[in-house]
Amino acid sequence: MSDDRILKLEETVAYQAKTIDELSEQLAAQWKEIDRLKKQFEVLTDRFLTLEETAGERPAITKPPHY
Repeated sequence: MSDDRILKLEETVAYQAKTIDELSEQLAAQWKEIDRLKKQFEVLTDRFLTLEETAGERPAITKPPHY
């Protein structure tokens, strides 16, 4: 192989390695965000269920007096 061809291959490998590292960092950040959102979803679900339990009986749906 010629030196130019080897140099081009080395540049390509270096670029791909950098890209893989960047994608790996982004993937790790997205997993952290997913974990944070899961926790927030659990908290909100618990709050909703608590509110639903304490709300009591729902009032009957009636027409307003102007009907």
